[in-house]
Amino acid sequence: MTRFKYILKRSGAKVPFTPQRITNAIYRAAVSVGGRNREIAEQLTEQVIQYLEQNLPPKHIPSVEEVQDAVEKTLIENGHARVAKAYILYRDERARMRRQREQETIRPSDNIPWSKIWQVLDWAANHDLHTVQRYNQRLAKGELQQITSESEIFYEEDIKLAAQAICRRRGEVKIVLISGPSSSGKTTTTIKVGQMLKQQGISLVALNVDHYFHDLEKHPRDEFGDFDFETPQALDLEMINDHLEKLIHGKEVLIPFYDFRTGRRNDNHTPMRIGPDDIILIDSLHGLYPAMTEKINPENKFKLYLEPLLQMKDEQGNYIRWTDIRLMRRMLRDHAYRAYDPEKTLTHWHYVRTSEMRNIIPNHAHADFIVNSAMPYELSIYKSKLRQYFTDWVAKFNHDPLREDAYARAVRINALFNEITALDDDSFVPGDSVIREFIGGSSLNYH
Repeated sequence: MTRFKYILKRSGAKVPFTPQRITNAIYRAAVSVGGRNREIAEQLTEQVIQYLEQNLPPKHIPSVEEVQDAVEKTLIENGHARVAKAYILYRDERARMRRQREQETIRPSDNIPWSKIWQVLDWAANHDLHTVQRYNQRLAKGELQQITSESEIFYEEDIKLAAQAICRRRGEVKIVLISGPSSSGKTTTTIKVGQMLKQQGISLVALNVDHYFHDLEKHPRDEFGDFDFETPQALDLEMINDHLEKLIHGKEVLIPFYDFRTGRRNDNHTPMRIGPDDIILIDSLHGLYPAMTEKINPENKFKLYLEPLLQMKDEQGNYIRWTDIRLMRRMLRDHAYRAYDPEKTLTHWHYVRTSEMRNIIPNHAHADFIVNSAMPYELSIYKSKLRQYFTDWVAKFNHDPLREDAYARAVRINALFNEITALDDDSFVPGDSVIREFIGGSSLNYH
């Protein structure tokens, strides 16, 4: 037990003091440098609290900064220099990101693929799809089929160009990495790229890196019981590198099997070997994360990055956020295929966003090709399927300091739904569309 009942957030909000949050922060820093001993993290947490109780006035409510200072001091004094460094660097990075958000109107973000954005914006303007108002007007004119066809062709052309780029490096490329943040459409894009390469006589062998997850019990877990499995350190990066290196040199490896029902990995499960002309195809959130393939020669890798880079403004002149599109996609997919409640997807999204802003999105600059997976019409489908959820969440999470992130996203998406026309019937969506990956009914085999 501790005498502290509350902690002050940077926003000034007073929230319950939860020792497990300190444990999670320490454990997460340890995981990033290869440590996975939760008991040590819990012992260090006790020392942090003891230090705070001894050095803060009796009725003082500690701030986030004071707690973080105490964590740094405790880690260093206990000889955990590498963990302390990881914690300090992460803390500094978060501070830098906050400053960057404050300066967004002054300095363009490095996390945006500007060259690709201009291409997408030009396309949207030419097709009268650059504002919600113009999009609604086209729907009112009965142009849904034209909008659908134009959008799908734009996406397919991207994939075709990516496949051609790989073909030009035939014989050199040994691994194709298809990466992008959650729900960007990697599975559909991977299938389509594979189909196009097969037509050119290029043999692809898929490697599912999900089987390289560490056991679930080794992942950081918050006070709500939610696991942080979005970080690249959730994967056994050392084993992935070792297996890839052996595979491209013609050796056989035994791929592990990860049982998602039990959260446990079984090693040495499935034998795998590739031929001299085969290319390994990897669809992964963290495909562009340097440590995943650091042992592989850069010339042997083709890196494709995708994201729904929609260029459409709302009535206030704000661009619709790509992260909101992906959040809605994931809600539908999680609910349909994983029996996951949409509210859990929303409240877990801060983990998704934190990891992708740190480990995924900045790596787009290293990609050989970028694919835009956004379909303007998908927003109308999501309104029909999700509107009531977001209306309820705006009311439920209002004034809840522990759910500020979920509330902000709910308010933003609910406001968008107030503007955009709903489409109740999704039968017009092509069977092989990337949108089918999330709403169901795909003609593609995802297994």
